[in-house]
Amino acid sequence: MRTLAFRAAGLLLSFILMAQSAFPVDGKKAQYIGGTAGIPDKAEAVLDTSSANIVTFQWKQGKWEIPYSAVTGLSYGQHAGRRVAVAILVSPLALFSKKRRHYLTVEYTDAQGKAQAAVFELGKDAIRTTLTILEVRTGKSIEYEDDEARKSGNK
Repeated sequence: MRTLAFRAAGLLLSFILMAQSAFPVDGKKAQYIGGTAGIPDKAEAVLDTSSANIVTFQWKQGKWEIPYSAVTGLSYGQHAGRRVAVAILVSPLALFSKKRRHYLTVEYTDAQGKAQAAVFELGKDAIRTTLTILEVRTGKSIEYEDDEARKSGNK
């Protein structure tokens, strides 16, 4: 009986963890997805564009910052997927809704002159503001993955 309870608890915990990963990044935050920036994968923080000279991503254990002048390229795209974990936990109707993830790639040159890149997933409340500020302050045009991304980035 006790083993059955542990298995049930473990199964419930795994469904909860799956559901949490099924949701896009919240609000105005960003999550580091990958690249050569030396930021731990899945680190979350605000991608801070408030400075006139540098863009900063400061998570609990560290800080990444680059001057806008070092940015060599910007690209933005989206990925839509189904909320399978949510459907399992909450409602089968969730299968008919889509989660939309928003990805920003920042290409830049580091202090040693080497090409680097950082890919961030942006929260839906940070997209337009972040893209606009980066475009203005870097002087680089955003490359959009497709027309859907262009619409989302320019609403």
